[in-house]
Parts: sequence; structure tokens; C-alpha cells
Amino acid sequence: MLTQRHTLIYALVMAAIVVASNILVQFHLTGTLWGIALGDLLTWGAFTYPVAFLVTDLANRQFGPAIARRIVLVGFVVGVALSFWLSEPRIAIASGTAFLIGQLLDISVFNELRRKSWWKAPLAASMIGTIIDTALFFSLAFAPFFAFIGPNLDFAVAPAPILGVMATEAPRWISWALGDLVVKIVVGVVLLLPYGALMNVLKPMQQVTAR
Repeated sequence: MLTQRHTLIYALVMAAIVVASNILVQFHLTGTLWGIALGDLLTWGAFTYPVAFLVTDLANRQFGPAIARRIVLVGFVVGVALSFWLSEPRIAIASGTAFLIGQLLDISVFNELRRKSWWKAPLAASMIGTIIDTALFFSLAFAPFFAFIGPNLDFAVAPAPILGVMATEAPRWISWALGDLVVKIVVGVVLLLPYGALMNVLKPMQQVTAR
């Protein structure tokens, strides 16, 4: 009963993060920083999405990979269903695909390293999952090659200086992907702090085994 209740809580938190990130990725930061136009570089989703990896890693640590995968799948179904309602279908499809692959990869990497130093498993798992997730999401959501999923966003495919400062231009979504990736990596490192604090509270259940 306790495991089922915790699984439900984890799944609901995961779904909320996915939905919030799907909405926020459609809003770009405004203003400039050191002469860089933030709208050409970042969306608000970069600041919320890394929390999904924290949730997955905590669930994996506490209950093991089998239940962690169950939480990811529940979060995936609920999150994508709500995202179709609250955001564009193409965003929902891209997010769901990237989320599922990235999170399952995170679980696998975490399992391989769970007996190493406490920070190695969550750091490596979230970094690898984040890189794959970001590449998949921005490609599926904005690259013209995937226009069969949904219409292209003119602002996203319009050329702009890479990272807002380079002489070379590329579709604006490339800079979004690079900017989001940098922020997600930084946030992922920062999230080691709550992971380290919570790992002493959310201790592994006795039946947890790597499988």
C-alpha cells in the first residue's frame, strides 16, 4: 500500500512537470544578457524540465528500476494526454517521445552506477538523459524535416545568429536547443543538492535490486 501511494505521488509530480514544461517551452525569455538576445536562446521550459530527472532518480533509488519505469510510463501517458489539450499536438508528440526515451535511458544509466559514489549515478544519468532528450525534443518539435507531425513554427525555423552572438546563422531552434541544453545541465548539477538531502530521507526499500 505504501509503495502504491508513493508511486502515485511520484507519477503525479512527473505528469505535472511534463505538462508545465510543454507549456513553458513555448514562451521565450525576453531582454538581453551581455548583448545576447535571450529570446533567441532560451525558453522557460529549460528551467523546469530537469526536475523530471530528479524525480526519476529519487524513485529509482527508493523503489528500484521496475517501479521507476512504471512511474515514467504513468507520467508519460498522463503528461502527453494533458499536453495535447494544453499545448500544440506537435509539441506534445515531441515531448512525449523525448521524455520516454530520455527517462528510460536515465533509469538504465542510474542502475549501472547506483553502487558508485552517491553523486555519480544521478549526475551521469541525468546528463546523458538530458542530452538525448533535448536533441530529440527540439528536432521533432521544430525541425522542418518533421513537419509531417505538425506545421512548422516560422519564428523557430527563421535564421538567426547561433547563440545570438556568432556570425554564422542557423534556424533559431538550433540556438534554443543549445541554450536549453546548457541551462538544463547547470540545473541538473544544482539539483544534486536536493538529491543529496532527500536521499537520507527516501532510503531504498529492502526489496530494491538492480534489474
